[in-house]
Amino acid sequence: MERLKLAADIIVTCQEMNASGLNQGTSGNVSVRYLDGMLITPSGIPYSKMTPDMIVFVDGQGVSESGKTPSSEWLFHLACYQARPELNAVIHTHAVNCTAVSIMNHAIPAIHYMIAVTGTDHIPCIPYHTFGSTELANSVFEGIKSSKSLLMQHHGMIAMETTLEKALWLAGETETLADLYIKIGGLHSKVPTLSKEEMTIVIGKFKTYGLKTDA
Repeated sequence: MERLKLAADIIVTCQEMNASGLNQGTSGNVSVRYLDGMLITPSGIPYSKMTPDMIVFVDGQGVSESGKTPSSEWLFHLACYQARPELNAVIHTHAVNCTAVSIMNHAIPAIHYMIAVTGTDHIPCIPYHTFGSTELANSVFEGIKSSKSLLMQHHGMIAMETTLEKALWLAGETETLADLYIKIGGLHSKVPTLSKEEMTIVIGKFKTYGLKTDA
């Protein structure tokens, strides 16, 4: 797909992310796999003012194109693409419920069968590291291998999928699950969960389930 189309899709995704309440201001960032690297949102530019020519290309070695500054989180986006070659889009947000759960350093267990959208039976919470750091990127690299969505302690969430549309859908599902977890008291007590056996069945079914798109 040509670069300008992908760049325009990134901007639309950013705007939808904020309009849906999944993110606030410019705190989130979005990328898509491109050539040997990725296209990613620039640092600090409001989505309403962003144009396709502002989207930054970062190559597979982490070198960004001249004259543009990528999101401060570019390092963990690149780590995602290195960890999951079959997936092509990454969304990071400070969604309120996901962030609240991450502050308490909780993984979200199998409270609902929709957890299976991640490809596993829980949504992990990876340890806190300073934003933009190599340590955070390394932690994301390991976490995203097993789950397509992650919570990051004291930070927010990541969702990774085959397309931007599916990644946005996954981010929304993850935020809904975090909301459910809070509402049933998961932050303060043990909550009922589905068995590992049932989740194995559901995860198998989810190989052909999910958002249907033309992409």
